[in-house]
Amino acid sequence: MGKGGEDQEGVMAGDFFWSYTDEPHASRRRQILSKYPQIKDLFGPDPSSFFKISVVVFLQLGTAALLHDAGWLKILLVAYFFGSFLNHNLFLAIHELSHNLAFSTPSFNKWLGIFANLPIGVPMSVTFQKYHLEHHRFQGVDGMDMDVPTLTEARLVTNVFAKTIWVFLQLFFYAFRPLFIKPKPPGCWEFINFSIQIAVDVAMVYFFGWKSLAYIILATFVGGGMHPMAGHFISEHYVFNPDQETYSYYGPLNLLTWHVGFHNEHHDFPRIPGNKLHKVKEIASEFYDDLACYKSWSQVIYMYIMDRSVGPFTRMKRKPRKSE
Repeated sequence: MGKGGEDQEGVMAGDFFWSYTDEPHASRRRQILSKYPQIKDLFGPDPSSFFKISVVVFLQLGTAALLHDAGWLKILLVAYFFGSFLNHNLFLAIHELSHNLAFSTPSFNKWLGIFANLPIGVPMSVTFQKYHLEHHRFQGVDGMDMDVPTLTEARLVTNVFAKTIWVFLQLFFYAFRPLFIKPKPPGCWEFINFSIQIAVDVAMVYFFGWKSLAYIILATFVGGGMHPMAGHFISEHYVFNPDQETYSYYGPLNLLTWHVGFHNEHHDFPRIPGNKLHKVKEIASEFYDDLACYKSWSQVIYMYIMDRSVGPFTRMKRKPRKSE
């Protein structure tokens, strides 16, 4: 698409794209609901979520048990070509649950998120929800939206080599960025998430050995780095077109990622579960058909690394309002 594929001789920006208007989703939501009020019928939880998550959790934990005495090369290959897809699916299940889209009762979603977290190996589901909901409420707002890279990242990641390393490690940046920029004190739910996760990790080592735990940690790490599914981290809000700050992906990997690729639709209607977001595009097609979009997350990663004008600075930011 536009900027990412054309400006190979460009110079990387020295600052973020600054917007002095509100984020586009609230106004588009109002326009769409005014014209198509039936979209409200799509709101509400997806009752199949528990079953889908359970299948992936038990499949991944079972795979970890089977690999307890495998060679390290086999563990790495299975982690990249199989386990990474399962764990990334669980990342996005947790994203779905952060919007309370499995059950009407918020605490039930938290418990299911803690369960979905088990094969990921590192406790993150409860903390993710805290920061992710702010990403929706304060999209691009300086110091509030932890999805936006830090100034330090942007100043260091300025060439092909640095961007390649950044992509490999982007999961670490997502995990640690909030701790440095906007740390939040842990609460009861974080303690529950941490305690259950560590107990399961210890039990896995006790019954199956370190290699089983290493497998799920590897699957988490490689699935969040230089991996086709991890392309959504970049595709969603990195500005390849200066007139647009959120991008959708309409490719086959949506089937494995809770349809997170329908990202404009998701930000417009965060109360609609992923398996119904395609209906938003079908009903209100005129609001989405002219927006730039992707059909390959792998291509997005390639464009991000190779385009000299693209990097962590190519994100839209806003100054916080006094009330924020």
